[in-house]
Amino acid sequence: MPTRTVNIPTGNGNLTAYLASPDSDDARRPGVLVLHELFGLNDDIRRIARRFAENGYVALAPDLYSVGPRARPLCIRRTMQALRSGEGRAFDDIEAARSWLASQEAVDESRIAVAGFCMGGGFAILHAARAPVGAAADFYGAVPREQEALEGICPVFAGYGERDRVFVGQADRLRGHLDQLDVEHEVTVYPDAGHSFMNRHGPLRSLLIRLSPMAAGYHEESAEAAWTTMLDFFERNLDALQNVS
Repeated sequence: MPTRTVNIPTGNGNLTAYLASPDSDDARRPGVLVLHELFGLNDDIRRIARRFAENGYVALAPDLYSVGPRARPLCIRRTMQALRSGEGRAFDDIEAARSWLASQEAVDESRIAVAGFCMGGGFAILHAARAPVGAAADFYGAVPREQEALEGICPVFAGYGERDRVFVGQADRLRGHLDQLDVEHEVTVYPDAGHSFMNRHGPLRSLLIRLSPMAAGYHEESAEAAWTTMLDFFERNLDALQNVS
């Protein structure tokens, strides 16, 4: 599987991103943006991008900390402020990544999705309300209180862990917003999972976050179920766009 690091020009500087593509053929492929959690673009997010590629997607995972202050704490603070306020450089960088992905010869620009994890899940649903994407996946992300923030959003799949006492309530909020907006959605709460059930962290980090009220940690059964449902959801909604175009 071809993988490489790319630099995407933005108004703020070059955005670093990880690109994973299926084995080449003549078909134009759907694309997916993979938005990282608080820990940044790490080996686990690269693993997730490769899994999308294994399933036929051109996957692009931008590093939202690669543009701006060199100090990681300042990057994290700035990015989290953008998520809370709903505006800022991070949204510009995500849109630059989407536009770059859509411009690639191997990508069908009418079939682009976005998937995000924790912090990235919050960005995914906000981006999906503003950009021409056909499907979104939000994993244990924060949901805005105001329904209006999601007006114009595409179909959404979301996954939360029932054991996550911090974020599990966001599932009902998201479901309520999407019901009111009459947007197709599948919002699933996995009973045996906590936060970050899709992500494989190192031993020390896993221990620290597992001791938190989020009961965070990889849960294989829930993760595999979510992968199956999400990929089916993406395929159904992106193929519908291809048929329209």
